[in-house]
Amino acid sequence: MRLVPVLAFATLLSGCLFDKEPEVVRLSGETMGTTFNITAIGENLDEDALASAVQETLAEVNAKMSNWDPNSEVSTFSAATGTDPMSVSAEFAQVITAANEVHEKSGGIFDVTLGPLIELWGFGPRTPEDPVPSDAEIEAALSGVGQNRLLTLDVKAGTLAKSEPGVGINLSAIAKGYGIDAVAERLREAGIEDYLVEIGGDLVTKGQNDKGEIWRIGIEKPQAVAQTPQLIVSVGDLGMASSGDYKNFFEQDGVRYSHIIDPTTGRPITHRTTSVTVLAENAMMADAWATAMLALGQEKGLELAEKHELAVYFISRDVTGGEEAYITVHSSAFKDAIGTN
Repeated sequence: MRLVPVLAFATLLSGCLFDKEPEVVRLSGETMGTTFNITAIGENLDEDALASAVQETLAEVNAKMSNWDPNSEVSTFSAATGTDPMSVSAEFAQVITAANEVHEKSGGIFDVTLGPLIELWGFGPRTPEDPVPSDAEIEAALSGVGQNRLLTLDVKAGTLAKSEPGVGINLSAIAKGYGIDAVAERLREAGIEDYLVEIGGDLVTKGQNDKGEIWRIGIEKPQAVAQTPQLIVSVGDLGMASSGDYKNFFEQDGVRYSHIIDPTTGRPITHRTTSVTVLAENAMMADAWATAMLALGQEKGLELAEKHELAVYFISRDVTGGEEAYITVHSSAFKDAIGTN
């Protein structure tokens, strides 16, 4: 299951040219159940070598972080029935460390052990006839959620332990961002200083586009069908991720149930915030915080964003203005991060 739907898309606007016309390599394909698009700008670029490096990097990320691959590192850990510490790769430990940071700062609203609740609410497979979970079922599922008490990471020893045998990890709200950063790192190793790496709508930028400008990115209006920009921003050397509740939900008996589940209540969110975009130092942190902020909603999320100086843009439904009327609010750090628009 994907917790973060496609919301952001790049729009490259014209402007001043480089002193010398740059070479541009554009790569695209599929990964992590979605698509990727990469634009690399430089001199003497070897497109075949870059394509090979990107595919190799994405394969390595999936081998560690994919919940869909039963042989991946995260799947192997989740399937283990023991509670003894298990050796984990440095990359896996890096992602869990970041997840722990967001979990703590968000008051537990971001949680990689959310799997029992995801399954209970039917995100995956479900049919319209499936009943809404009972209070007792929710309470039972909540007993298997809570990464701060269920997971113990020892970075120095390179181990991760679960306190109960059935504990699993779902990285779908952070692994995509990690994959973006991993690809960006490979581009930098190849000497490329101007690029955009996008996977499933989340992205990271570096330097300038082929017109000699800071990358310009469109934040999508929260509509289920059309892709229309709500806001276009300048994004320089930052990760960017969006999360929304309007493309993945179900309705039953006149009630709309979002796929974004609050791990503190065990239930889908009910507030009016429908889309959140986060800018961060890398795509991994932007990815995780976008999910956390959407779960929190505008009121609580904005308060937390100001506290931790997070760059966040909220789009909420305006119940007084019709079906497609929205209210937008952003944190102070978001205004500082987007540059001149």
